Amino acid sequence: QVQLVESGGGMVQPGGSLRLSCAASGSIFRGGAMDWYRQAPAKQREWVARITSGGSTNYEDSVKGRFTISRDNAKNTMYLQMNSLKPEDTAVYYCNAEVTRIAGGIPITSDYWGQGTQVTVSS
Repeated sequence: QVQLVESGGGMVQPGGSLRLSCAASGSIFRGGAMDWYRQAPAKQREWVARITSGGSTNYEDSVKGRFTISRDNAKNTMYLQMNSLKPEDTAVYYCNAEVTRIAGGIPITSDYWGQGTQVTVSS
């Protein structure tokens, strides 16, 4: 199986920065696109950013210019550098990864989720 573990969350003042990490482990044959999502209290989970296996990136409009997504394929790890944080960025941040593993000689591609890491932006 495959496990995703996020880290790097915490509490920061408005205007501050945090760097989130998402490490994938397990029976990984090939890593595909990886995404960050977030869910604020009483709100639906929303997509934040995506990075493909080739390094192409996309961002939700409210984080463009403030957040940077990156990945280290050798370490099966994705990052989210968050700068100029605002109170409205407060949420639990989740990573999602498309991973191909080999089961019984057959490649199987599935989506996996991490457990989430809390980011709180408050003065």
